[in-house]
Amino acid sequence: MPENTKTSPASQTLSRGIRILEVLADARGALTIDEISARLGVHRSIAYRLVRTLEDHRLVTRDAAGAVGLGARMAALAAGVAHDLQAEALPELTAIANELGMTCFLAVLDGGECITLASVEPRHAVASVAQRPGARHPVTVGAPGKAILAQLPSAEWPAGAPSSLPADVETTKVRGFATSHDEVIPTVQSVAVPLALRGQRPAAIAVVHVATALDDAAIAARLQRSAEAIRDSLAG
Repeated sequence: MPENTKTSPASQTLSRGIRILEVLADARGALTIDEISARLGVHRSIAYRLVRTLEDHRLVTRDAAGAVGLGARMAALAAGVAHDLQAEALPELTAIANELGMTCFLAVLDGGECITLASVEPRHAVASVAQRPGARHPVTVGAPGKAILAQLPSAEWPAGAPSSLPADVETTKVRGFATSHDEVIPTVQSVAVPLALRGQRPAAIAVVHVATALDDAAIAARLQRSAEAIRDSLAG
């Protein structure tokens, strides 16, 4: 009987290698081989061989103490994802971050998740919320997720959405922006606007902050100007 590819990966080794990259991307710093093996649920020797292979391809690096982190080669690969979109979005994200004093980021739909594709922290802010490229969370929570789902029919939404989501997405459609408070990260607030681009996955531009004197509508108006600029640039 053929193996069920939905539950069993075609290559377990490749799947584990990809999981290591995901684990490192989610980590706040470098991890030891023991920590990696524990998070993957595999023997230390297996984790070590996988890390060595990734290291050979410069996808990970190890410091003098043997701790493992993502390598510079990962940045080069990431830059190739939606290259035109990132190139057009980065100047706008930078302008928003510095004008509002908030971290601004571009998020896209990936399966049932909302993935941060690019992010810019404000230059002169005393403190800002970090939102690293590659960060991900279910698309059914958070302002960027609502802004993305507002571009999709509900039949295409992932299963298991909160009961409040349809009303939240409808509100997003009516007023043109989404908000969230404490949904993804405790104490963190977010405002996001849809970024619908022909031929590309649904996206959103968003900011995250802990507290601000600006109201959500004013923040959204600034995000919408940049969304329009990005759409115009890519359409031209």
